[in-house]
Amino acid sequence: MAKASSTRRRIALMCAVVTFGATAGACSGGTEAVPGANNAAQSMLDRAPVATEAELAASPTAMAIKQRGELFIGASLETPLMSQQNPTTGEAEGFDATLGKLLAKYILGEPKRKIITTTPQIREALIQNSTVDAVIQNYSITPKRAEKVSFAGPYFISGQAVATLKGKPDISRPEDLNGKKVLVATGSTGAGVVKELAPQAQQIAFNTDPECVQALEQGRGDAWVKDLPVIAGETKLNDKIQLASGTFGSDPYGIGIKHGDESFKKFVNGWLKKIQDAGLWQQAYQESLGTVIPGEVPQPPAIGSVAGS
Repeated sequence: MAKASSTRRRIALMCAVVTFGATAGACSGGTEAVPGANNAAQSMLDRAPVATEAELAASPTAMAIKQRGELFIGASLETPLMSQQNPTTGEAEGFDATLGKLLAKYILGEPKRKIITTTPQIREALIQNSTVDAVIQNYSITPKRAEKVSFAGPYFISGQAVATLKGKPDISRPEDLNGKKVLVATGSTGAGVVKELAPQAQQIAFNTDPECVQALEQGRGDAWVKDLPVIAGETKLNDKIQLASGTFGSDPYGIGIKHGDESFKKFVNGWLKKIQDAGLWQQAYQESLGTVIPGEVPQPPAIGSVAGS
C-alpha cells in the first residue's frame, strides 16, 4: 500500500507538471495568480522589503527589470520543498520559489515573476544569453561554474545526506557507509564525496535520482546519498524511505546571474541581507525544508563567504 500511495503521488505531480508545460512552457505568477494562497505566505510577502530608488539606480540590470515589469527566474517546478508546482493553484512553492517571489517584490514592489524551467545542463546558457535574469535552483557554487556566471550569496549551505529504508539502522557519518552498498547518481557531488570519505563503500551508480530511489526500495542498496534538500523532498513524497541523521560535506547554493555584473550582484546581496535581518529567510526555511529536516532553523550563511561568491 505504501508503494501504491507513493506512486499515486508521483503520478499526480508528473501530470501537473506535464499539463503545465504543455499549456504554458513557463510559469508566470504573482500574488494575483495565487487563488487560495495561505495567510502565512501572504504575510511574509506583505513584510518583504522593497528597494529604494537609489538602490535600483545603482544597478542597470535591476532598473531594466523594473522597467520591464517582471522578473525572469530560472528554476525548477518539480523539486519538492525547494520549487514545486502546486497542482491545485498552479503556483510554485518551496524555499527557492519563495526567495524568487521576495526578490521580485524587492525590485518591482510586487512579487511578479516568470519562472523559466531549467535543467543543470542549460542554466549557464540561459544566464549568458539573458533568457533569465537570475537562476534560483539549488545551484551549487563551484569554481568551474564561477568562470561562466557570477553568484550572489551563498543563500543556503547544503550537504550530502543519506536516505535508507524505514526501520533500517541509522547512518549518520560517512564512515558508516564503508562496507555498504551505496546508491548514487552518475557524476553527482555525492558520488565524489562518498569516494573520498568512505572508500570501502560499494557505489552503485544510476543516471537519475528516481532510479536510485527505486533501487533503494527494491533492496539493491543499503543507502542513497544525495543533497540534503533533494533527499528531504523525496522523503516527503515517499513514505517508504527516511532521512538519516547527520550530513557531511559542504555544498553552498548561490543565485546565478550574468558573469561580471557586479552592480547586480551587490544589489541581490543587499536584498539577501535584508531578508535575513528581517527573519524572512528563516520563515521561508521553516515553512519548506523545515517541515521535514529535523532540528532548529539554521543560521543563514554569511554572504560572500565561499570562493566564487
